[in-house]
Amino acid sequence: VQLQASGGGLVQAGGSLRLSCAASGRTFSSAGMAWFRQAPGKEREFVAGISWSGATRNYSDSVKGRFTISRDNTKNTVYLQMNSLKPEDTAVYYCAGGAGGASPYRSEYEYWGQGTLVTVSS
Repeated sequence: VQLQASGGGLVQAGGSLRLSCAASGRTFSSAGMAWFRQAPGKEREFVAGISWSGATRNYSDSVKGRFTISRDNTKNTVYLQMNSLKPEDTAVYYCAGGAGGASPYRSEYEYWGQGTLVTVSS
C-alpha cells in the first residue's frame, strides 16, 4: 500500500482543514488507518485511527471533539476533518496503514505517507 497525504496548509486559530490520504493497493479496504503528527522537536504522536470497516474510531485526548476521522473504501481514501484548530496543532501530519484495527500504536502500522504540513497561526 502506498499512501499520499494532502490538504495541509496555513490556517488561523479556530479555523478548519480537511486532510486526505489516498491509498493505492488492493488491501486498503481491509487495513486499519490512522493519522499521526510530529511537531518540531517532538516525538511523532497518534492523532486518530479508524478500523477497516469504519466501525471503530479512536482519538487522542488532545483532539477529541474537534477532529473526525473517516474513510471511503470506494475511493481508497481516509480523511481527517480538523475543526477549532489551535496553534498547538501545528505539525506535519502523517497517514498510516496497517492491521485492521484503529490502534494508537505506531508499531501497528507498516505503511506511511510522506506527511503534510499544518500550520495554525494565533
